[in-house]
Amino acid sequence: MSLATIRESPGLDKYLDGLEERLGAAVEECPGLVATVGAEALAAGGKRLRPLLVFLTAPEGGMPIAGGAAVELVHTATLVHDDLIDRAHFRRGKAAAWSIYGPSAARATGDYLFARAFSELSAAGDPAAVEILADATLCLARGEALQRTQTRDPSTTVEAYLERCALKTGKLFEAACRLGGGSGAYGLALGIAFQIADDVLDCSGATIETGKIAGTDLRDGTPTLPLLLAAQRDAVVRAALAGGPMDGAFVRVAATGALDESRAVALDYARRARARLDGELHRDELEALTHAVVDRER
Repeated sequence: MSLATIRESPGLDKYLDGLEERLGAAVEECPGLVATVGAEALAAGGKRLRPLLVFLTAPEGGMPIAGGAAVELVHTATLVHDDLIDRAHFRRGKAAAWSIYGPSAARATGDYLFARAFSELSAAGDPAAVEILADATLCLARGEALQRTQTRDPSTTVEAYLERCALKTGKLFEAACRLGGGSGAYGLALGIAFQIADDVLDCSGATIETGKIAGTDLRDGTPTLPLLLAAQRDAVVRAALAGGPMDGAFVRVAATGALDESRAVALDYARRARARLDGELHRDELEALTHAVVDRER
């Protein structure tokens, strides 16, 4: 079952239509520059994967649009802020918000999207849901801080890298599943698998799936699993990851076998996610999703 097939699940079209309407209304709540920039960021594309998790983990008859909108708003906020922090000029082939409107507008837009996310949940009158998303958002901030300390450090351990994956990606996947009523452990493992697969794609030359230019991690000195494994085996890659010359380093990563080894780790986390499923209404779709997040275009 492919991601396209998963999206044919009964009731999903109605949910996604309602989600887009809710997202549009959320960012238009306070008209102005940040609303305009926020709307453009949401319209830039993306798979709406986190809201999809909310839907797939919901009980029969559930239509958790508020939870889906909230996690997507948080996710979009992190992308706006990440592009600003990293000074990335493009996201999914389009100019990043900060490069068009300036750093201050991008920073304010990210903050606005975070605020609108919590407004969506608070309006639903569910304090537990607010707590779930607040915890995930705190983890995102911790993960970003951890990445700053690991930047250009080829001695970063695999364990520290996986901790960062859990904080920056896994915890929001976990929150999406919990907001739907499903297994947070499934979401956490799925998110880590997703992030490792993204990092492999960055090293293999793929750009459409990740939304960023291939090789960004090596140029920025971000120690991902394939780069850490390659750096252990190749002095040129190690030097480049530490901020040294890039000449020839990118093509040497694949020659070390690090991409295949990293993909095997992603597959292992996907298996862990499947092992956490137990009686979910959309079990087949959730199982298929564990394959789809790893078996993307390489």
